[in-house]
Amino acid sequence: MALVTMKELLPDARRRHYCVAAFDVSNYEMARNVVDVAAEEKAPVILMGLKNDLVNGGLSYLSSICRIAAQSVPVPVAVHLDHAVDFDLIKNVIDAGFTSVMFDGSTLPFDENAAKTKEVCDYAHARGITVEAELGHVTTAILGSGGMGETGLLDENNLDDPDEYLTNPTDVERFVAITKVDALAVAVGTVHGVYVHKPKMHFDRLRDIEAISKAPLVLHGGSGTPDDDIRKCVELGVTKINIFSEILCAYNTALKDTLDHLENLSSWPCVTFDAANKAQREMIRRKIRLFGGNGKA
Repeated sequence: MALVTMKELLPDARRRHYCVAAFDVSNYEMARNVVDVAAEEKAPVILMGLKNDLVNGGLSYLSSICRIAAQSVPVPVAVHLDHAVDFDLIKNVIDAGFTSVMFDGSTLPFDENAAKTKEVCDYAHARGITVEAELGHVTTAILGSGGMGETGLLDENNLDDPDEYLTNPTDVERFVAITKVDALAVAVGTVHGVYVHKPKMHFDRLRDIEAISKAPLVLHGGSGTPDDDIRKCVELGVTKINIFSEILCAYNTALKDTLDHLENLSSWPCVTFDAANKAQREMIRRKIRLFGGNGKA
């Protein structure tokens, strides 16, 4: 199926009260695992790339992998740039064939975030590309966890009060009106990376934001968030949830077990990585079903 933009996915999710699963992928195996499971589950899905995997020549490789993977399955797939703070990188990934980008100005003052987000939206929209922005700031439990370094994320352990970085509902309408952003990531209690304590979710705040926002809502920090909290977020209108750490953990745990028991270290990769890919696929499947995306394509 042809590649799609997030604007072709998220409004339907909002209308039908489900959530599109979005997975950061770093290589061929991850991209294929996501789209193969999405096809089996008849679910729309989003493949995402992070700066760490796109620099030093990685962009052309990962872009090609994701676009080929997307076009090989009969379900809609968007290819999205996650957590970009560099406008030049955004321009490069658009040229490389991504259908969606995120500009993360969430650590900036409101006016600067809005102005820079608008600049990205003007550029991307003129080329048929959708844009996600962030208002408030989703912090990181362990800085660099899950490959999230160099993306402008703040370590919650170094903040006096992480709740000060939650999205303010009174800012939402003005931000969306100024920027014309297609999707809005909000901070309502989740964090990136691996949780060191149970998240404190602010569902009343999420309810207020959804009632105000003209843009579909996105939740970052989906990995490790309790299932009941995820279901409540979807019920309250979240249309896209990002996952990375949990599919990495599933893969690496199974791979470690294989390597611990592998007698012949010259085994073919299809043997060495078989259990790891299966474990990752089952985690992908679990998330798609938890978000209610199965059967929606």
